Amino acid sequence: MPSYLTPGVYIEEVPSGSASLSAGATAIAAFVGFTEKAPTDDPTDPDGLKPRLVTSWTQFESLYGGFVPGAMLPHSVYGWFLNGGAVCYIVRIPHNRPSEEPGSLALPAADRAVGEAIEFSSIGPADGITVAVEPAEAPEGSDPVFDLSVLKDGVIVESYAGLTITPGDTNVEKVVSAASEYVKVAVKAELKDDMDLNLAMPKAGVYALEPAPREPVEVKAPAFAGSETKRHGINGLVIAEDVTMVLVPDLITAATKEDGSVDLGMWKSVQTALINHCEAQANRMAVLDAPPGMSVQQIKEWRSDVAMYDSQFAAFYYPWIKVANPAPTNGDDEILVPPSGHMAGLWARVDETRGVWKAPANEIVRGALDVELPITKAEQGLLNPIGINCIRPFGTRGIRVWGARTLSSDSDWRYINVRRLFNMVEQAIMDGTQWVVFEPNDQKLWEGVKRTVSAFLRGLWRDGALFGATPDQAFFVKCDAENNPPESIDEGKLIVEVGIAPVKPAEFVIFRISQLKDSSS
Repeated sequence: MPSYLTPGVYIEEVPSGSASLSAGATAIAAFVGFTEKAPTDDPTDPDGLKPRLVTSWTQFESLYGGFVPGAMLPHSVYGWFLNGGAVCYIVRIPHNRPSEEPGSLALPAADRAVGEAIEFSSIGPADGITVAVEPAEAPEGSDPVFDLSVLKDGVIVESYAGLTITPGDTNVEKVVSAASEYVKVAVKAELKDDMDLNLAMPKAGVYALEPAPREPVEVKAPAFAGSETKRHGINGLVIAEDVTMVLVPDLITAATKEDGSVDLGMWKSVQTALINHCEAQANRMAVLDAPPGMSVQQIKEWRSDVAMYDSQFAAFYYPWIKVANPAPTNGDDEILVPPSGHMAGLWARVDETRGVWKAPANEIVRGALDVELPITKAEQGLLNPIGINCIRPFGTRGIRVWGARTLSSDSDWRYINVRRLFNMVEQAIMDGTQWVVFEPNDQKLWEGVKRTVSAFLRGLWRDGALFGATPDQAFFVKCDAENNPPESIDEGKLIVEVGIAPVKPAEFVIFRISQLKDSSS
């Protein structure tokens, strides 16, 4: 309490006695997989393996590159932003390494019509090697000359002056190839007697040697699981506390064998690690892709007899979707991609437009041209009860998600929106009641906590997130002497019991229609 020793007027700010809760972001995805390149924004992480926050496709391209053969993650991230996602984390898994083969560089001639002037090849790997060409003053009546510098990581390591492309003691191929420890040179320009040699000279500038293509590295299941300590892989996402959904779109890339078949053992191993991570964190969901190329019967048997997942923190989607290929190579204008990235973006879109309590189903999949396999109503009748959410074409209504179930056998947690609503409420209460810790554990604190939590839940009820005609039917908050007896208080505990009635989706809409007979006669 303040001391009042001098007469006068004093102003004191008195706390209101209650705080407010607010729901945090519910749609932040984390993508684990392969990228074109590693980000270079963090000197302490030269391989770019720690999670990076990305807020746009442009930023993703800047950090990780664009679409590249052998990587599904860029397609999934693109589908995420296309379908309504806004913020995500990227966790890169190293799937290649620098080649030990020489790099090369073809230097253009001053006149484009001549083509290539000279060609460089590195002695060993080309990483960090650049060459600088500058025109030089030639003695009167002699062939035109130029100066050449070789740089390693931006530092000049070799310099050559007065070089020519014509035969003789100053020929660039003869001089540099004999003396350089970094590059070899070959003259490519076809010299003719009546040619103006100035046009065939290498164009001035600084050029980097192109390294040989990176060599692929076999990726095993533990690489995806990663390390919590090193902040790598799926387990490295413990530092990203705001993540609410996790995806591994490049599982197909790593699990494909040389004969083109899919290693289903690895598929299950990685997805199990992903589910275990989400259950341990208890604030995020795994968005799982079905193995590609499976018929309805095959996916049913795999789900029931092989995978045998049972988790309220996972959702499973089938089949794969067909999208426009942004980088066609052999006339393949369309490409099949795992649906998880598009599904996560659709979750984000529904959260933004309706709320996390709305089931992310009966929504258009943006960017989808077709599905790998069309599913009939009867076929979905086999898959829906075991938690496989189908993506189906509906003619003029487009391609839609037609399922909103988790992989849980517990009917309380059957629906995705129920699990995610509880995740949001639990996180909001945890974040918004930190002020309670170490406060005097008495009736005044109990009432303050009740007011704070009740006000938050009442707002959710008004928004349509909770079921009930009145707030009393939708939720309760109990914090009194009954659940806080003296022995509990002596142990330093404050116990608050909260119950909510979540809205559940109208999955089966049934109209009972009968004939109305005239009974007036």
